Amino acid sequence: MLPAFVLSLFFSSHEWDPKPHFREQLIDSTVRIGYGIAIGDVDGDQKPDIVLADKKDIVWYRNGDWKKFVMVSSLTTFDNVCVAARDIDGDGKVEVAVGAQWNPGETSNDSLSGSVHYLVRPADPKMLWKAIELPHEPTVHRMRWAKSASGKYYLIVLPLHGRGNKGGEGVGVKVFAYEYPGSADTPWARHLLSDDLHLTHNLAIVEKSNAATEIFISGKEGIRKITEPFDRKTTTSSAIVAGKTTAAGEIKIQKEVFATIQPMHGNKLVVYKGARAFTLDSAFNEGHALGVGDFTGTGSTQVVAGWRNPDNNNQVGVKIYTQTSKDQWKADWVDQNGMACEDLQVADLNNDGKPDIVASGRNTKNLKIYWNQ
Repeated sequence: MLPAFVLSLFFSSHEWDPKPHFREQLIDSTVRIGYGIAIGDVDGDQKPDIVLADKKDIVWYRNGDWKKFVMVSSLTTFDNVCVAARDIDGDGKVEVAVGAQWNPGETSNDSLSGSVHYLVRPADPKMLWKAIELPHEPTVHRMRWAKSASGKYYLIVLPLHGRGNKGGEGVGVKVFAYEYPGSADTPWARHLLSDDLHLTHNLAIVEKSNAATEIFISGKEGIRKITEPFDRKTTTSSAIVAGKTTAAGEIKIQKEVFATIQPMHGNKLVVYKGARAFTLDSAFNEGHALGVGDFTGTGSTQVVAGWRNPDNNNQVGVKIYTQTSKDQWKADWVDQNGMACEDLQVADLNNDGKPDIVASGRNTKNLKIYWNQ
């Protein structure tokens, strides 16, 4: 094998990155839908576990043997739809929030559509967790934990529609920041961040040292940005990110790379890098999952994307896209026809310094890890 410095010289003298390689591991073949994935240390063993929002259960898989444990079951009449997991109190174990009652056709009645729950961990995290219900809007769809520049944590909750919205028209989506109170028995303050967007499908959080945290939302109006403070007193329109106004469904960000699937449940993978836009693929059938990371160890960013319905070649799957020159990107399969991808997340699961991929499949009913080789 060539020494590392020789490989470094080779790749620095070329405009392309080495081809990433992955080893597939099936974790679960009984997934019902696999709506959302979160990564974090559930049991405090300093290893990142997998948390999955499935149709009726919220479950976690223990890093190592990947045994599945049910956290909560049948929270609401309708399905679970999203989950957020992050250590926000510094004890080395994640706090978990869940969105459920997934009934997107009902946009007015919040008792029949949407829910937000904070899960209280038991002494043994392998046992059932207690769910505390928080106020919510209808059609709750996505959530993420965000850390403000001051160190305070918020749960950012994103509905799909505004209240009473029909066909993406009507009043805007109310994007709320739930201020973590530090105790399960303390009421949560809830701050309205924005109410001028429609069909808001997903969000990405960008945290910076000694700078304001930013929230990027993909939806009907394209990509919008909300900047701290999150306990704001006004709900003025969030700024449109220049040049990125096409309707978008998914969004992931790393360094200067914005990866999007356009439109919602769309066919196109579009990447914005600096002032330039690249269409990396236009053959998806319901593109629904995105990830970004330096999978090759070269300091550049690759994009991972998955779709959930068979394309024109009757295939579903996950692909990774690598920039090969200033103007070109190339696609390689991560999973060809074995993953009808509903969601995916990127994380280093074995602490080898290389990001891995976790994906859940709707029609393939599976959960897999793709180990970065």
